[in-house]
Amino acid sequence: MATNVKKKRRINPALLAHGGMDIPFLCFVLALLTIGLIMMFSASYTYCYYNYGGDSLYYFKRQFFFAIVGIIAMFVASKFKVEIYKVAATPLLAVSYLLLVVVLFVSPPPGFEEFHRWITIPGITTFQPSEIAKLAIILYLAMHIGEHYKGINSNEIMQVRNFRMPVRTYCFLLYVAIVGVACVLVYLENHVSGTLLIFALGLMMMWFAGFDYRIFVIGIVLVVAAAVIVVLNPDILPAHAQPRILAWVDKDYDPRGVRWQTNNALYAIGSGGLFGVGLGNSKQKQLYVSEPQNDFIFSIVCEELGVIGAAVIIILFVLLVWRGFYIAIHTKDKFASLLAMGLSFQVGLQASLNIAVVTDVLPNTGISLPFFSYGGTSLMMLLFEMGLILGISRTANIKRS
Repeated sequence: MATNVKKKRRINPALLAHGGMDIPFLCFVLALLTIGLIMMFSASYTYCYYNYGGDSLYYFKRQFFFAIVGIIAMFVASKFKVEIYKVAATPLLAVSYLLLVVVLFVSPPPGFEEFHRWITIPGITTFQPSEIAKLAIILYLAMHIGEHYKGINSNEIMQVRNFRMPVRTYCFLLYVAIVGVACVLVYLENHVSGTLLIFALGLMMMWFAGFDYRIFVIGIVLVVAAAVIVVLNPDILPAHAQPRILAWVDKDYDPRGVRWQTNNALYAIGSGGLFGVGLGNSKQKQLYVSEPQNDFIFSIVCEELGVIGAAVIIILFVLLVWRGFYIAIHTKDKFASLLAMGLSFQVGLQASLNIAVVTDVLPNTGISLPFFSYGGTSLMMLLFEMGLILGISRTANIKRS
């Protein structure tokens, strides 16, 4: 008698990446994630106790949940061949543009009426479309540069409608347009730091492509000139950003207002000394540093773990970025190599800018510290991106221990 047996559906083996993932890179990711979760809890429990009905674990529970989901996403992403993500590059870029437009018409949260940065999925989470845009731009540029790398670095000519032009010219104009549109949309959100990050990521991806270095010299000169103009004339910025520039230039400006967070962060860093006051013993997190679990969490790290603890964390970030570039260099596929370099650079750039802001080297721009700052969806996306690099490492020509 015949019986109906349902066959278990399996993933097509042709889609899966073979070989072992890079263990050093994985260890750096897990080390930063673990330390980040511990410090996020330590920095946030007092704030949560007074603002969430005595629930000191409010932020930690949410962050831990997204960390678990992110780790699962990281390992799943690492199992698929990187060519699959190449197919998703163009649709993801289109979706990111759509979300950047939609968010401009979404009502911002109470107390943030000037900022159109967040889209809320009721009952689930809130996310920033700019986070998706960063990944989309890196992914698309890696895909397009990989396909036209030889043309960009030669005198190859291509036909564009009725015009003939060098491939490098066409690609340069295309990339400037892609990054420029994203920067304009993010700037309209009143998200200056996000605009700077996307601009820097686009610029660096174009550097990886091999465009003439003189273009970047001109670009850097223009950026420096623009920064000088802004510092000397802060009134040209949006209203919310003007006081931040004034407070950065004049350290005595509005100490109970705009300078409050920065000043207390510096007090925290200074009081930590060489070895710190001990995990959980920060005084500045007792409602002095505003929302210490977010952009200024590094100041609490310095206070509790001291210079040595902070140095260890910085070294871990450096090692993570170095290993990401090491994987990229040892990858034969140009798209995979560019993707790994772009994602690694993003982590290093964001960590560097956050630490520069916390230490008052740069104006307060609201840049989060990867793996540390509170933000569930951004953490989940970051871990997914690390999974892409781990997937690339499976096929990289790296000696396995």
